[in-house]
Amino acid sequence: MDRRWVKLKVNGKERQVYVRPNELLLNVLRNELGLMGTKYGCGIGECGACTVLVNGRAMLSCMILAVTMEGQEITTVEGLGDYDRLHPLQRSFLDEGAVQCGFCTSGMLLTAKALLDENPCPTEEDIRQYLRGNLCRCTGYTAIVKAVQEAAKVMQG
Repeated sequence: MDRRWVKLKVNGKERQVYVRPNELLLNVLRNELGLMGTKYGCGIGECGACTVLVNGRAMLSCMILAVTMEGQEITTVEGLGDYDRLHPLQRSFLDEGAVQCGFCTSGMLLTAKALLDENPCPTEEDIRQYLRGNLCRCTGYTAIVKAVQEAAKVMQG
């Protein structure tokens, strides 16, 4: 199959990748750009571990062909915050014990970011509904919901 150049803006930086027509965004992020924070979970769009933001919307990178992302702005967990300056969601996930094995965490964080961008004052039900496509096998959702609520408070100032 012929490869094609695709320009992306990933975590605020212009990037150009040379991809096959059937290559998944998930694999391009991990294998071509070295962004290992985006996890390969189920590979069929059911667990949410591969969630990224595309133009601010939470999307499953295991369900997106990279060639369709020409000119799109993509945010991975690496673009959310950094070690010295965590995003309020990252801080609250740590503070509330919402991270155990960490496998689902990047997807949870990005889905929660999309929620708080869309609805800065979500109810517990709003949070549970928004995160329903992200599966966690370790923490249960109580700590995760509380972490999102705490981050919302911090982000509101």
